[in-house]
Amino acid sequence: MARNEDQRRFLGGPRPLGALVPALTRPAFKRKSPAGAQILADWPALVGPAIAAVSQPLRLAQGTLTLACSGPVAMELQHLAPQLAGRINAALGRVAVERFRFVQQPPRAAAPPARRESAPQPLPARVESALDGVGSPELRAALARMARGVYRNG
Repeated sequence: MARNEDQRRFLGGPRPLGALVPALTRPAFKRKSPAGAQILADWPALVGPAIAAVSQPLRLAQGTLTLACSGPVAMELQHLAPQLAGRINAALGRVAVERFRFVQQPPRAAAPPARRESAPQPLPARVESALDGVGSPELRAALARMARGVYRNG
């Protein structure tokens, strides 16, 4: 290409990729701050398993972290607020949380356990014949359960 065409194409020459990143990320960071996303993702590691089990971060906006928890837990977390803010800010490497807002709602529960099948799946004939040779009924039942697990997942 001729030099004239290059100059028209780049409008002032090539620009570093880093100059384009703020324009691309600004809309996403207006909706969800990086610090807020990190707090939501790393909540158990930031505050410990005991506090994480009874609370849930909802959002971080203008230095205020909104936490969902039940009434009695909110009172305890209010007393722990300076320590929690210190832990969170130390993990983030900057002051992101200045104050807390507590919302009375239980934190989301873990997913309920998967439903178990009621009728046992039939086993292949060669497995059934091998199980017939086992003398102990308890051992036979245990081996049959194990075989059903193997054939169900396999």
